Amino acid sequence: SIFLSDYTAPVWKIAQVQLQIDIHETFTEVTAELDIQRVPGQSASCLRLHGVGLERLALLIDGSPVAKESLCEEGEELVVLDVPEKPFILKSTVRIYPETNTALEGLYASGGMYCTQCEPEGFRKITYFPDRPDVMSRFTTTLIADRKRFPVLLSNGNPVGAGEVEGGRHFVTWDDPFP
Repeated sequence: SIFLSDYTAPVWKIAQVQLQIDIHETFTEVTAELDIQRVPGQSASCLRLHGVGLERLALLIDGSPVAKESLCEEGEELVVLDVPEKPFILKSTVRIYPETNTALEGLYASGGMYCTQCEPEGFRKITYFPDRPDVMSRFTTTLIADRKRFPVLLSNGNPVGAGEVEGGRHFVTWDDPFP
C-alpha cells in the first residue's frame, strides 16, 4: 500500500517522451526515449522506473548500453544505478503482448482493437517509466501497424505525421502539447 505519509517529491523530471508503438501480429515493440533531468535540489545516485510484464530488449543512456551490473530489479521497479548528474536520454525497447493481456491495463486487445488504460498505474505495463501522477511529461507518440487490420491509428494530441511503411504497414505520429 502507498500512504500519503510516505510521499516524497520526484527526484527526476521527464520533460519529453518520444514513444514508438510498433504493433505486430503476436507482439508489440515499444521504444521510449525519455528526456531526463534531476529536479533542482534533489539528489539520488539511481533512477527508479516502474515496469510490469515487460520483456526488455534494450536499455541505453545517451546512446550507450546500460551494463547488466548497473541494473537491479526490485519488485515492479527497474533500478538504474550510477546515472549521470547532467540531463540525459534514456532509451528503452521492450516487447509486450497485448493479445494476451487480460488485465485491462496498459495496452491490450479488445474486440479487434488495441486500447490503453494507463490510470492509475497502467503505463508501467507499456514501458519503463516513473509511473506516478506527479511526473508530468509531454508525449510524442508514433503508432505503427498493418494498414488493413488497423486502418485508423489514434493517440492523444495532434497528428503531426503519417506515412507508409513497407509490408503494407503505416504510421501516424501524434504530439500532445500538454504534460
